[in-house]
Amino acid sequence: MRERILKLALELTGGGEGDRMLLAALCAVAEDAWLARLREGVAAEDCGEALPCAAAFTAAADLAAGGDGVASFSAGDISVRLEGGGERAGRAESLRQAAERLMEPFVRAEGLWAQGVEG
Repeated sequence: MRERILKLALELTGGGEGDRMLLAALCAVAEDAWLARLREGVAAEDCGEALPCAAAFTAAADLAAGGDGVASFSAGDISVRLEGGGERAGRAESLRQAAERLMEPFVRAEGLWAQGVEG
């Protein structure tokens, strides 16, 4: 399944061979994270294509988020230019949300949930 996830992630990111090693590691971590969140009694096979797609989306989001940074830097009169900050962060968040929607039927909810709490 990891090769399938990597292939999907490469398609999503438009990544080339230069991104392959990093993306492969991100795909493995994403797959493991989704597998760890599966509800009791749910196997990876039960998720169909949702699991590979969600793992690929998560890895692509991690790659996009990690790509934010300094594009140029000058010492005289200090000048820093950031590359892709808002755009990349927005793309990463969209990919993460899509992955969550895909896996929602199969995984335990994460985060803080308060039901029946009077405000």
